Amino acid sequence: MSFDLYQAGPTVADLAEIDVEWPLIAAELDVLDAEITLIYAEDHGGPTALDWRRLRRAEARVTRAATDTATRTDPHRAA
Repeated sequence: MSFDLYQAGPTVADLAEIDVEWPLIAAELDVLDAEITLIYAEDHGGPTALDWRRLRRAEARVTRAATDTATRTDPHRAA
């Protein structure tokens, strides 16, 4: 992303980049949500097996999304 003082918002190219990376962003938010759940569970007897499973699955989604994002070919980027 580039920064221009006279530009009111993101460019079309910036929005396109965000759109490409959105699955990874969403997966990372899922990990954050699962981690917050684990923190709050400490006050209520500790995390359950389901809480840990949710975290593992969220981490796996991040790995898959990162791989998908990294392997996409964009004709506008230099090789």
